[in-house]
Amino acid sequence: MAFGRRRQAEEPEKGPEATEEPAETAEEAPAEAEPAEGGPWDSEDSFPELQRLDFGSLQVPVAPGLGFQVNFEATQVDEEGNPLDGRPVAVLVQYEESAMQLQVFAAPKRSGIWDDVRRETAKDIQEEAQGQTQEGEGPFGPELLAMVPAALTEEVLAEMPEEVREQIPAEFVEQGWAPQIIRFLGVDGPRWFLQAVVQGAAIENEEQWQVLEDVLRGVVVVRGDAPMPPRDLLELQIPKEFSEAGQDEEEAVETFDPFERGPEITEVR
Repeated sequence: MAFGRRRQAEEPEKGPEATEEPAETAEEAPAEAEPAEGGPWDSEDSFPELQRLDFGSLQVPVAPGLGFQVNFEATQVDEEGNPLDGRPVAVLVQYEESAMQLQVFAAPKRSGIWDDVRRETAKDIQEEAQGQTQEGEGPFGPELLAMVPAALTEEVLAEMPEEVREQIPAEFVEQGWAPQIIRFLGVDGPRWFLQAVVQGAAIENEEQWQVLEDVLRGVVVVRGDAPMPPRDLLELQIPKEFSEAGQDEEEAVETFDPFERGPEITEVR
C-alpha cells in the first residue's frame, strides 16, 4: 500500500533527547526520536525569539499567510445535543489549501508516548474509520500516514466551492466517498507530547508543507509544574490578539474533523 511520497529528513536530526532518565520498567524502552533541528521547544529551553500567538500551553509562530483557529470540545449540551459550553482542545494552523492541527498532552517523566500513540491511532483508523495506515520516517522522526474514506454526500458537495467540486473525479461522486490522506506527526518532549495532524495540499505540496514544518519547528510548549496524568490535554487559552482583532470566539472556532467525529478523534487516549 502506498499513499504517495513523503520525503525523509535530508539532514541528521539534532537537538536534546526528550528525556535522559531510564525507563520505568525492566523492558527496554522504545527509542525516542530526537527533535528535528530547531524545535519544537520546551519553555525551559533557550529558543529563538519569534512573534508567537500565546495559546497558554502552546506558543505558535506567526508568519505571513497563516490563519489560526481554535477547536473546541463540548463540555455541556442541551436536550437536543447542541453545545452550550466547551473547552479549547486544539489549535488549527491554516495555510492556503493546507491545515495543521496541534494538540499537546502531559506525558510521563521518564519516557515518551509517541510510539504507543502511533500504534493506537493506526488501530483506531483501521477499525473505526475503516481506513488504511502506513508508517514512515519524516523530519521529526517516525510518523503515520492514513487514508480514510471521506463522505461525499449531496450535502457535503453542496457546501463545497464550485471550483473544488469540479475537480472531484466523477467515480468518487458516484461511489459517495473519496480517499483522504492525513499525516500524523508526534514529538516527545520533557513531560509533554505534541501531536500535529496535517491535511490538505501540504501532504504532497512541498512548498506548503515547508511553511507548516517551519511553524511546528518554532512551537514552544509551556508544560507548567502541576502534576497531571499522562495523556491529559494541557490547558489552552484564547490569545488576546483574537479579541483585539475584533473576532468573536464563535467565528474563530471551527472543527478540524478528518474522521467526522470531532476533535476527540485525534486526542491521545
